[in-house]
Amino acid sequence: MAVLHNRVSQEELKQLLLAEKEFRITVSFYKYFEIENPQQFRDDLYKGLHALHVFGRIYVASEGINAQASIPESKFEAFKTFLYQYPALNQLRINIAVDDDGKSFWVLKVKLRDKIVADGITDAAFSMKNLGKYVSAEMFNQMTEDPDTVVVDMRNHYEYEVGHFENAIEIPSDTFREQLPMAAEMLEDKKDKKIIMYCTGGIRCEKASAYMLHRGFKNVFHLEGGIIHYANNVRQNSLDNKFHGKNFVFDDRLGERITEEIIAKCHQCGKPADDHTNCKNEGCHLLFIQCDACAQKYAGCCSEKCHEIIQLPEEVQKELRKGLDKGMMVFNKSRRRVGKGG
Repeated sequence: MAVLHNRVSQEELKQLLLAEKEFRITVSFYKYFEIENPQQFRDDLYKGLHALHVFGRIYVASEGINAQASIPESKFEAFKTFLYQYPALNQLRINIAVDDDGKSFWVLKVKLRDKIVADGITDAAFSMKNLGKYVSAEMFNQMTEDPDTVVVDMRNHYEYEVGHFENAIEIPSDTFREQLPMAAEMLEDKKDKKIIMYCTGGIRCEKASAYMLHRGFKNVFHLEGGIIHYANNVRQNSLDNKFHGKNFVFDDRLGERITEEIIAKCHQCGKPADDHTNCKNEGCHLLFIQCDACAQKYAGCCSEKCHEIIQLPEEVQKELRKGLDKGMMVFNKSRRRVGKGG
């Protein structure tokens, strides 16, 4: 019987990844389609990808698949062939990372979810069959030359902070489920304008486009393949780049450089910086932006208090962590700010 989940420790897996000689390609892909037996689909997917030494984080639900993965370069064509055998995934668009060190994932996790994107939608009348229109990178550039076109960022606050498109409206939230109704309310007076929604790889803005149409908006578009596909098209076709800064990604890289501009600031000293890190105090683990100087000063911690804690014996740190609920702190920056030394 095939093993359908990982049985090796995370630390050992990290060391194995670092010891690999072959380069890995980081990709992302998604597809909304009806899956009759998500459990069986999940198990078959795991067995096939595990055999190809694929690492990554993949969510499967009755509404489709959402994946970020890392594939050995020599197995990339076999990986595509494996995915394309499923009729719904045949010729699926696979976004290849823009700025990749090949060390994005070190374990394969394929998980069942109620939805591939948690959206909070409970209205039974909502359907993903009525979507906004795709726009390519070239069309996006052309349409955004019109000052009446509204560009909407459907990512979280900490993603927008380090990089976004010119004149993009931020929906200031930490979760997609909060953003959807918030976007509809914020844009209520723009129902007759052309609205282009975008996100990292396309999955959130595709659902958002359907939601906006459901809420009565008329001219809704979404950027095909998101920022990743846009950035690759800009480079390959020598187009003007309307994205500024870094694209936040949900893997060990925490970001891929799109332009050399640094538009964010260190959350501790205020100097230009756009490198996200998680506080080294395991009882905190807050995601925040930290410059190199502050990283050295606070040893990768978000505050003096956390810096003091990581210097305590591990047994004492474990006692302090007992009963803590970190909740959304791992990816939460819109409401909580770290300050210098606090």
